[in-house]
Amino acid sequence: MIDSKNRTWFPAILCVAVISAAIFLGATATRAQTEKWYPSRWGANDQRGAANRITPAKVLEAKNLISKGAVYQLGRVYEAGMPMFGTRHFSLRIPQAYKIESSNNAVYHDELVSGEIGQIGTQFDGLGHLGIGDLFYNGNNRQQFAAPDGLIKLGIENVGPLFTRGVLIDVAKYKGVAQLAPNYEITAADLRGALQAQKLEIRPGDAVLIHTGWGSLWMKDNAKYIAGCPGIGVGAAQFLADEEVTVVGADNWGVEIFPNPNASLAAPVHQLLLARNGIYLHENLNTADLARDAVHEFAYVFVPLPLKGATGSPGSPIAIR
Repeated sequence: MIDSKNRTWFPAILCVAVISAAIFLGATATRAQTEKWYPSRWGANDQRGAANRITPAKVLEAKNLISKGAVYQLGRVYEAGMPMFGTRHFSLRIPQAYKIESSNNAVYHDELVSGEIGQIGTQFDGLGHLGIGDLFYNGNNRQQFAAPDGLIKLGIENVGPLFTRGVLIDVAKYKGVAQLAPNYEITAADLRGALQAQKLEIRPGDAVLIHTGWGSLWMKDNAKYIAGCPGIGVGAAQFLADEEVTVVGADNWGVEIFPNPNASLAAPVHQLLLARNGIYLHENLNTADLARDAVHEFAYVFVPLPLKGATGSPGSPIAIR
């Protein structure tokens, strides 16, 4: 309690306390932005990041999760009109039928595909996709490795096949809804709570997939799907990084919440996971079947297309239980 004699000092004391707290928080934020996050734990020349966690022991762990032989397709169909971020585009054309001069009258078709092939549909973000200023994973400067005809470093061809333990965290079910609200930020507490409800834990090298229910809008309400999305915030991302996962995926187009509640930030989760920790992002996944069947642990299988110098990869990941 403040007595009447000291009452006049209270506003000044409070002001000093607030200013001190602001200075402390500002210094903390500055340290977070400037702290040394490279070279990586795998060495200054590493280009694989968290894919290094996929060891023979990790593969065998995933293999032992297969008991029913059930296969779940996690990838979306690549087609005209699918939702895409910004000015990205996709088109496929069959130019004509080609005849081979032969007695059996052989005819064949080819296709022409146009688009930012590594960043559309079910997309796997590589370590050369997004950085912090000019710096990307392992401190690589984009002015030195981003060439017009492909990345000289951090191309998706460096990742290699991924066969590891997969964990689905059904945050929508944990929150008691079919679909999270478009502005809902998934917290570390949400992830921990859902994992506890599912009686699961995360282990190093895992592929962690997050079900938000947002994927139900795919090709049904594309405008709403791409306008924003629920997703993990920086706190949840840090939790996953601390658990030393290899991949973080979701049934939305950005994995993280968009737009960020802090209007001054753009893709901070991408920066934290890709650039700082070498952890890959898998976007636009179809997790509905896994959620429907309450399949929370499985073998996650994905082989990025070895497109030399590409920022990411299309493809069709699968879950096997």
